Order: sequence, then structure tokens, then C-alpha cells
Amino acid sequence: MLKTTPVKDQGQSQLCWIFAMLATIETEHLMRGDSVNLSTAYVARMALRQRIQDAYLAKGKRPIHLRGMASNALSAIADQGLLAYDTYHVEDYSVFSAFPKKAANLCKLAVAQQEGLVRLVQRYDNLADQSIGALPRAQFMLGAEYTLGEFGRSVCRHDEYVGLTSFTHHPFNAAFALEVPDNVNRDCLLNLPIDSLVSLTERSLRAGHPLCWEGDTSEPGFNFTQAIARIPEHSTAPTQQMRQREFETFRTTDDHCMAIVGLARDAQGKRYFIMKNSWGTDNAFKGFMFMSEDYFRMKTIALWAQRECLGA
Repeated sequence: MLKTTPVKDQGQSQLCWIFAMLATIETEHLMRGDSVNLSTAYVARMALRQRIQDAYLAKGKRPIHLRGMASNALSAIADQGLLAYDTYHVEDYSVFSAFPKKAANLCKLAVAQQEGLVRLVQRYDNLADQSIGALPRAQFMLGAEYTLGEFGRSVCRHDEYVGLTSFTHHPFNAAFALEVPDNVNRDCLLNLPIDSLVSLTERSLRAGHPLCWEGDTSEPGFNFTQAIARIPEHSTAPTQQMRQREFETFRTTDDHCMAIVGLARDAQGKRYFIMKNSWGTDNAFKGFMFMSEDYFRMKTIALWAQRECLGA
């Protein structure tokens, strides 16, 4: 298993996409010998800040919420930088459950009064300071001072990760905007055959690179308490056509994100991916889970991998 930072707990928030992407970045740095623990609260705050501006310019016609994909977290880092966990965090992430509604009310008022973006952002920042905590002016790390943008760029380059998926309603080896509700910015993902996606995932892990996973966790075979995700025994081995049918008939749903941090095999030799979840540590493996290769093949929606692993 790759090195990881401590497992966190997203509480009742919808921030798995941030927790998982930051966990992936953290493990990438740990495997390079560079320890870093990053602020989910900061990324969530800045992502919602952008969303209320977008909603304002759409005259309030765009929904304001904190669901998303890992690509949204990467965009927020590229645009607004980063902070370390110890610099900016909350004790209970459930605060982010009610916060989007408060932000939406601000936006609604701003649209009605035609306040403009500057005033809206000022009001939002004041609300966020009260609800989440005031932002520091800089990030201090190992005796050095960084602006938030500098720290973000030092941790994650804007082109460091590539989004991947595997569906047959678009051509393989080309990018397309995946049609799931949480792809709020219609980010494009590279479409690969599922065999290629599995091979790339294994190759990345063996080379010391984690990945960010997004997929279906509503299946009976997904059990957090037992730390397992698997297809029922004696099921037919998943094929590309089977996963496509599950997706098109809405039996594969876009539920959750986790970091992939290792490989394992059971006593029968069946392969599993080790997943770092963000639901706390109250399960059989202290917050980690084992996802069977069959489950991965059938229920993966998207992955984010180090770009260098594509050509490996």
C-alpha cells in the first residue's frame, strides 16, 4: 500500500470529490518524500465562491450546491491556490451542508438588487468568515512564506492530472464531457476501454502513483462497515457492454469519490484495489476499503491519474 495522510471524515457534507482528490495529491507527495496535508475547507469555500458568481451572471438560474467531481477540485486549486490542513480546517464538515443554501440566498438577493459581482463576493467572504473561519493572508511552510496561489502551484500543477472514463456511447481514445449531474462544468475526460483503464490503474499503483476514483457505492456489495466492495459471487465477469448497459439504465449511479492507494489479493488470488475513504475510521480497516477488480470494472464512473502514467 502507498503512504497516506490520516483518514478524514466528511460528516454529512457532499465534499467527497475534494477529500478524494486532495488525498490523491497528498499520497503522491508522500511517495516522493514530501509530506503535505491539505485543506478541504479552503477548496470547498473557493469552489462555492465561484459557483455563486456563475449563478449571479446567469440571473440566478444556475443551481448552487457543493456536489462535484475531482476535476472541479483541480480547477479550484488552479484558480485559487491552496492552504494546508493545519492552516485552515473545520472540526465538523457538516457545516458545509447548510452553507450552500446561505450562499444561494445571498446570490438571490444580489440578483434582485443588481448588486454586481464585487459586492456579492464581499458578502460571500464575510459569510464564509463567520461560518467557516477567516482566511490567512499567506501559507507558511518549512520556514517559507507562500501566497495561496504559489502554494497551490507548488503542490499541484494545472496539467498534472488527467481525467479518464470508459463508455461506448463516445469513441475511445478521445475526450468528451461525461453526462453525469455532478460534472457541473462539463469537464472532458479521456475515454479508454475498460481493460486499458484497469491496466493503467494497476501500472500507476505499482509505480507509486495513487489515483482518484469516482463511481457507484449504492450496490448491495458495497459495505463500508466490512470495508469491502465486490460483485456477488458467481456473477458473470463484467464486460464493456455490461457496464455500458448498467450506466444507460441508471443502475450505475454517480455517488462517491475515494483515493486508490494500493493493490491486494485475497487467499484465492482475487485482486482488489485498496481505497482510502472519507467516512471516518469506524470500519474493519480504519477507514480503508477493498474493492474487487470486478466491482471496479462494473461500477467505475471516472478516474484521475498522473498524466505521466498515460504514456508509461
